[in-house]
Amino acid sequence: MFLTTVCKALNDAKIGYAVVGGYAVALHGAVRGTVDLDLVIQLTEESFLKSEIAFKKLGLQSRLPVDAKQVFQFREDYIKNRNLIAWSFYDPTHPANQLDVIITDDFAKMKTDPILVHGVKVPLVSIQDLIQMKTRSGRPQDLEDISALRGLKEK
Repeated sequence: MFLTTVCKALNDAKIGYAVVGGYAVALHGAVRGTVDLDLVIQLTEESFLKSEIAFKKLGLQSRLPVDAKQVFQFREDYIKNRNLIAWSFYDPTHPANQLDVIITDDFAKMKTDPILVHGVKVPLVSIQDLIQMKTRSGRPQDLEDISALRGLKEK
């Protein structure tokens, strides 16, 4: 399972991260289908470098012709002037295996709810932080996710 493979690699590399996006919505208990795995990491150069190494060991390649140092160094410019919110990776041998590192949010400022998935610790962003991320995005799918997540909180 792609989720657990990625999480194990990041856990082994001792990288602070959380699962966000559609996977997080589904893992919190709402019905949600998604293809790509969205993550947040700590916004430090070390976290970017260590993440890139972990992803490469899994055979993942960046969709952009930039490396971790460049993404970290020019992150604010990419967000402001190029509307780039994620550093994307894919597996050329298994194209369905895709992940996005969300570069607009800092893991260090988020609460997580760790869960076990097939014996692997998966740090899941809290429902409240996930709602905040999705509110800022404002995309139609995110608005649907917010409604589903609020429904979970009320139970």
